[in-house]
Formats: sequence, C-alpha cells, structure tokens
Amino acid sequence: MKKTILSLLAVAFLSACATDPYTGESKVSKTAWGTGIGTAVGAGVGALIGGEKGALIGAGVGAAAGAGTGGYMDIQAKKLRESLQGTGVQVARDGQNIRLIMPNAITFDTNNDVMKTSANKVLDSIAVVAKEYNKTNLQVIGHTDSTGNDKINIPLSQRRATTVANYLQMRGVNGGRISIAGMGASQPIASNDTAAGREQNRRVEIYLINAQ
Repeated sequence: MKKTILSLLAVAFLSACATDPYTGESKVSKTAWGTGIGTAVGAGVGALIGGEKGALIGAGVGAAAGAGTGGYMDIQAKKLRESLQGTGVQVARDGQNIRLIMPNAITFDTNNDVMKTSANKVLDSIAVVAKEYNKTNLQVIGHTDSTGNDKINIPLSQRRATTVANYLQMRGVNGGRISIAGMGASQPIASNDTAAGREQNRRVEIYLINAQ
C-alpha cells in the first residue's frame, strides 16, 4: 500500500515538471504542487476506505481537485504576462497569489495622485483578466519612497491605491472583490539612499488572491 501511494505521488510531480517559458528554469508549477497534495490526500482517504483500489481511485479524484486551484492561478499569471509584456509591469508569483508591480513611471507623477493616461492600457488589460477569472480577489496597495513623512506618504499612497481601484471598477471589475491599502514608505523594495532606488519604491502593487 505504501509503495502504491509513493508511486502515485512520484508520477504526479514528475509529470507536472516543466520549463518556465519566461525564465528558462525547470520547475514544478503551482499546478503540480496542487496535484501532488491532492493525490496524497485522496490516496490516503481512499486507502482508509477501500485499500489499494481505494487509494488509486482517491488519488485520481484528489489530483484533479488539487490541480484545479493551482492551475487556475497559473493560467491567470500566464495571461497577465502575455498581456502586460513590454509595459514595465512585473508579474510575479507569491505563493498561490499573483503580484503585479506597477512603477510610478507609468502610473503617477511624483507627489501626485492623478493617474497618468499611460496607465489606462495597463489597467484595461488587468481588468480583462480579472473579470474572466472572477474567483480571485484584488488587493491594491500604494507605496512611496522615504522622501517626506508618514503624514504625507501614507495618505498619498492610499489615494493612489483608491484611484487605481476606482479605475478597475469603471472597467467592470466587481468592487466587492477589491480592497485597498496605503503603506507609505514602510515596504521598500530598493534602497531609498539612491534616486534609482527611490524610483523603484514609488509604485502601486496589485495582488490577485485566490479566493476559492
């Protein structure tokens, strides 16, 4: 029985290993992890109910369910990378979630919360994917560099996040799926000691969070 379950796990993970088309790295996708976990749980439950035959049946059902969650987010990430290619927006994975990093160069001028027209096309593309995959929630987070103080930076970052969230709603994304936050300068991704670092820190991030 133990050998059967281990064999099922090995097949599930090996079959889902692939080369990432964006980085060239060989890795196990989120779908693979979902498949593997589903296989393990399904096989364990099936074994308790019906021995080795039950393990085989349970593994199949569990693998399908586990792959669904990971695959749902994998497909979204792929579509976002394709539609946002060349825009300057970074598309990254954060566990089961998708993280979009939008630099101020395409969103807001310094010390301003009026969105640039260059951001329209970017947000239009994000809205299209968000509406298609409506089982995810969106968290819009504004960030600033360390210039100024919290009394200036936190409200500014909140207003920017609100502006982006409002635009997404205008493009048909359900407002009930969207939350906002303004972090000010509290979460830098680069050094604030240089102009280049401060430029990276001035950004809006959108998290697509698996709500299944």
